[in-house]
Amino acid sequence: MKCRADLTTMRTSLVRALSFSAALALVLNPALTPVVAADYRPVAPAAADGQMNARFLSLGVGKSIVIDLPRDIKDVLVADPKIANAVVRSAQRAYIIGASVGQTNIVFFDSAGQQIAAYDIAVKRDLNGVRAALKQVLPNSDIQIDGLGEGVVLTGSVASPMEAQQANELAARLAGGADKVVNSIVVRGRDQVMLKVTVAEVQRNIVKQLGIDLSANLNYGTSVVSFTNSNPFTALGRNLVDGNNLTTKFGTSVQATLRAMETAGVIRTLAEPNLTAISGESATFIAGGEFPVPAGYACDPTTHVCTTQISFKKFGISLNFTPVVLTEGKISLRVMTEVSELSNENSITLSQAVTSTSVNSLTVPSIRTRRAETSLEIPSGGAMAMAGLIQQQTKQAVSGLPGLMQLPVLGTLFRSRDFVNNATELVVIVTPYVVRATAPKDLSRPDDGFAAPADPQAELIGNINRIYGVPGRTEPARNYRGTYGFITD
Repeated sequence: MKCRADLTTMRTSLVRALSFSAALALVLNPALTPVVAADYRPVAPAAADGQMNARFLSLGVGKSIVIDLPRDIKDVLVADPKIANAVVRSAQRAYIIGASVGQTNIVFFDSAGQQIAAYDIAVKRDLNGVRAALKQVLPNSDIQIDGLGEGVVLTGSVASPMEAQQANELAARLAGGADKVVNSIVVRGRDQVMLKVTVAEVQRNIVKQLGIDLSANLNYGTSVVSFTNSNPFTALGRNLVDGNNLTTKFGTSVQATLRAMETAGVIRTLAEPNLTAISGESATFIAGGEFPVPAGYACDPTTHVCTTQISFKKFGISLNFTPVVLTEGKISLRVMTEVSELSNENSITLSQAVTSTSVNSLTVPSIRTRRAETSLEIPSGGAMAMAGLIQQQTKQAVSGLPGLMQLPVLGTLFRSRDFVNNATELVVIVTPYVVRATAPKDLSRPDDGFAAPADPQAELIGNINRIYGVPGRTEPARNYRGTYGFITD
């Protein structure tokens, strides 16, 4: 019995000690006090302006989003209801609706005035329709579209400039104008296009001139009758037969001069300018010069001395083109090519009297020009006749003494015949290539193998260059097999 009583006493003492320890711990450590759900207050990190860190939220105009909050909502602060508005439908759920383009913020509070959540709202133009249209039209492109105030910004990358242009036009149409679109699309691996232009022309001209001039002095008693028949050549505009005359006299009073000339000429013109440019960029090639042309006179009012003013006119070979590589493998070209040269046809001669006995003359030539400008689409490596011309001009004139020139046989003595026939055939061919860079050793230059001659070679033999190249240099054997030429993609 005594042992049982001792055990009971020890158990009672232990319970009292544990109770005292627990009470002491609760008094000394308030953090161990039980938390009531109604008193729950989340501690948010303080922002620089004293407000809870706000969450960024992007909405489209006329779009909405549902917000679920951890505690009951008592009050809502909307900075600008014209941009976005908040509708509370239940104690812990709210709807945020975008009204117009702009930025604002919305803050939710509980019954104790504590901030529950804050949102920075950016209301932008609804671009889901534009995104769907871009994805449908350009499925292989990587284009992102974002709102920027009343406009949009296009970013990402495309395979060709044509796709970038299509995306810009589509966004401009849906956004309300091209001025509302900022195009920052990057073209992946822009192609380089080399354009080869061939301008070939052949001119043929034939001129025939035949005429007879008669002159006679007839004496009838005391009367003298002089007869002169000189017939000009009017078809060509000038006389080519001067110095090619045959004169015959009949007796002492009649003289006949036969003037005859026939000329035939051929002119061949060939120009092949080549130019390379990046797809979407323009390039210009010019090879030619300028010649002086009098532009008037400038007189000094003090000395009364006049000087001739000179201006310069350009001539030569020019090429300007803008290529755009299309997605279908074709190349869109905007080409302007011109070949011009000096010509004595239609030239003018200006004369100025220096003294009473001397005259200075100046001949101003004309410019003969062949120019073509157009837009076309050609596949890489394909050729197209960009322009062509076939022109044939025939002139014939007969001049003589009226009445006598119509006689069947004798009329030839009283007339001259001038015949001119000009024929021209011109063609302009363009060939574009999509090209890439190559090693310098694989390129040839016009001066490869050229070397100036030594003095003995120039003086004794008359060589103007050594055609075998630099001494000691071994030219590699060039045995071409298979396909060679331009490097194309």
